[in-house]
Amino acid sequence: MKLQKETDERKSPHGRWYADACGTAFGLEILGERWALLIVRELMFGPRRFSDLRASLPGISAKVLTERLAGLEASGVLRRETAPEPAPAQLYGLTRWGYAAEPILQELGRWAAASPLHDPTLPLSPVSFMLSLRTMFDAGAAGGLAATAVFAIGSARFTARLGDGVLPVARGETEDPDLRFEAGSGAALAAVFYGGAPPDAVGVVIHGDPKLAARFVGLFTLPEPIPD
Repeated sequence: MKLQKETDERKSPHGRWYADACGTAFGLEILGERWALLIVRELMFGPRRFSDLRASLPGISAKVLTERLAGLEASGVLRRETAPEPAPAQLYGLTRWGYAAEPILQELGRWAAASPLHDPTLPLSPVSFMLSLRTMFDAGAAGGLAATAVFAIGSARFTARLGDGVLPVARGETEDPDLRFEAGSGAALAAVFYGGAPPDAVGVVIHGDPKLAARFVGLFTLPEPIPD
């Protein structure tokens, strides 16, 4: 019986750090290692290849990425699958439970952005920027506005469909969107959406009605810093 118990404990991360039944403690044991939560972030819009994840997280080594992916898979946060032809490749994608972590990312991001130490000028991956839109979206300000916006960020493509006060985002681009934002990086778009930078000053190109674009951009604001 003792041997079986030790085996079960090795299979589950629950209690490995804190020996605490609290759900927060368990959550940190799953997502609290360095890079783990950012890997989950990068998978929020669908499965990706190992090389894609490394490119989006340039500070991570191949060894650490391999370890984190294995740990998240063992915990049930993600699973491996094979991409279909014509270019079969191993993909890493979130499970239904893994996708349910999006509110954690949003609330943590919203809370951290209210820190006076937050620096919005640091590099920002395309996925991180798109998640920031879902996080900082002001549904009240949107009113009855409806618009489809395509974001071309480097080689990444996303479509946001604003309507009924919600903003679903999906990978890929639709034809004939109302707005199209083109930029070389997520940081350039963040400078426009959150810093008020003129698009041409940071290499952002916007296609579509200028008034609609201005109203759309105005729907996203960072929280005010919370002083000591």
